[in-house]
Amino acid sequence: MVDFMGGKFAALARRLMQARALRRFARRQDGVAAIEFGLVALPFLMLIFAIMETALVFFAGQTLETAVADSARLIMTGQAQQQGFNQQAFKDAVCSRVFGLFDCASGVYVDVKTYTNFADVNMSQPLDANGNFVNDFTYQPGCPGSIVVVRLFYQWPIALSSLGLSNMSNGKRLLVATSAFRNEPYASTC
Repeated sequence: MVDFMGGKFAALARRLMQARALRRFARRQDGVAAIEFGLVALPFLMLIFAIMETALVFFAGQTLETAVADSARLIMTGQAQQQGFNQQAFKDAVCSRVFGLFDCASGVYVDVKTYTNFADVNMSQPLDANGNFVNDFTYQPGCPGSIVVVRLFYQWPIALSSLGLSNMSNGKRLLVATSAFRNEPYASTC
């Protein structure tokens, strides 16, 4: 009879010891901070990186806007026409106003078009139905009094394209800067 009770007592003692060990483990607070940090660190770091990338996209867009505003003045005042600028010479003038943020010489696309009135201006993005970039740009700086639209395009690489920052099929963001104006009455042979 003692043997029978000893076996039951041993099983009961083991269960009590396991329950006591679980309660002690549940009460311990030693590694809680490390576990909580491990759970929160990855989403937090992804959020910080997404914020920084979004800020860079806005900063690059503002840099492009400043470059188009400054360089479009060359066309508006007739300096580009009088100096015989072609599309590459105008692009070089644009790139002289962009400092180190992106590769202007091989990445910026310039589109300069002349219109008869402001209602005819076409502001559609140069993307096909699949989101691919279509380069069919021209350089028409116009004459005195002409309505001119200068647009600059740059394909900004997006690291976290799954967050919805990209608007192209290649996972990049198309940055567009535009300046629309009427040329000043400068001396010309047009």
